[in-house]
Amino acid sequence: MQPGRFFCAIAVMCSLSACAQTLPFGGGDSADTAPRSNFSQTGEASSAVIRDLMERRSLLTQDSAYGQVAEAAIAASSRAAEAELISAKLRAEAASKNWLPTLGPSVSLTDLGELVAGLLIEQVLFDNGRRKAERAFAAADVEVAAVSLSQDMNSRVETAVGLYAAALRGDEKAAYGNRALRRMQEFRRIVQGRVDGGVSDRADLNVVDSKISGIRTATATARDAAATARAELQAMTGRSFAQKPSHLGIATPPEQVQFLSVLKASAEAERTIAQAKSGRAGLLPQIAASGNVTSDGSGAGLTLDVGQPLGLGTPAAIQALEASKEAATRQIGETEEIARRTYSRQVQQIASYRRQEGETAALVRRSRETFGLFQKQFEAGQRPVMEVIQVYEELVRREQAYIDAKYEVVLIQLQLARDLGLLADGDKI
Repeated sequence: MQPGRFFCAIAVMCSLSACAQTLPFGGGDSADTAPRSNFSQTGEASSAVIRDLMERRSLLTQDSAYGQVAEAAIAASSRAAEAELISAKLRAEAASKNWLPTLGPSVSLTDLGELVAGLLIEQVLFDNGRRKAERAFAAADVEVAAVSLSQDMNSRVETAVGLYAAALRGDEKAAYGNRALRRMQEFRRIVQGRVDGGVSDRADLNVVDSKISGIRTATATARDAAATARAELQAMTGRSFAQKPSHLGIATPPEQVQFLSVLKASAEAERTIAQAKSGRAGLLPQIAASGNVTSDGSGAGLTLDVGQPLGLGTPAAIQALEASKEAATRQIGETEEIARRTYSRQVQQIASYRRQEGETAALVRRSRETFGLFQKQFEAGQRPVMEVIQVYEELVRREQAYIDAKYEVVLIQLQLARDLGLLADGDKI
């Protein structure tokens, strides 16, 4: 093959590529041979979805224990979703070059039975927007992968911080249970002395033992729950964290923040629509210019063909592709409805648990006052010990209920922040 012929064919194909947009039938459905930027459809700077994700900031205080747990959870992640994002970005970068001419070998058999090898250069001039749709599909695929990565990281942080909060709750309940056990043991000593002196019945001692057994079981359960959560957190992050209880303050989410599920549904809809457009264009004719350079010579021409064979079912196939666009759009609406319901439920749960927290705190204060009064009356001989024990048992139940309500508020807040993608800084994921 002569080099002059090869470069001549290349020049012809380039000129055809440059003139593709001047064809009278090109319009908006041409092969889009001169995009403004090779990566404009897939780069982070031009994607509104990825910009939105990167601008999100964590509601957890960075220098707090919870912020340290979140940072460790992200650092220890295997990041399988990140690998998928990288793969999607590479696919998008490859698709962004699909408007360029293609080059491939050609082999033909002459009438004399000789094989003639050469190079076949092809430039699509008009393809009903197929390659443009392929680039849009690849760009949407990157956005879907980016949202999936954000969902995975926020879920991981929510799990890690939830485990840390569960460990603190178990520690707090176990610590209070130990104090309650010591107090009940003192009551048991008093009742034992009254039984030995014949003042009280043996049944009173059995009642006290039963109450002590219940408190001891609840304390052991809380201690086991704390140890399990802490062991799971260490296995997840490879680190141990401070066991001192601290208040978890989560800032109020900013307004007009979309749920990650809605962002993902929108990106998936864009991807489905682009796929439908590409599939529809594949069922319609396309025009391409081709040049063939061989050892026997070179030539160029125009070809008219279709990406897939046409048949009697082609109209129905086109209608099915159009219907998939509508289905994708409706899926966004369904996801938005589910997100609104989830948000309303979480907000109501937070309000409910905060109300319970306030009410149980007030009940605890009154129970403490009542217990203090009953204890003074018992010491003055005005109250039997069993009444004092019943009041104290009620105080223990209310203290435990207050601890549960306090941490339930934290867990629901974590779920809400997770769904909004506000447990990890977007630019650090």
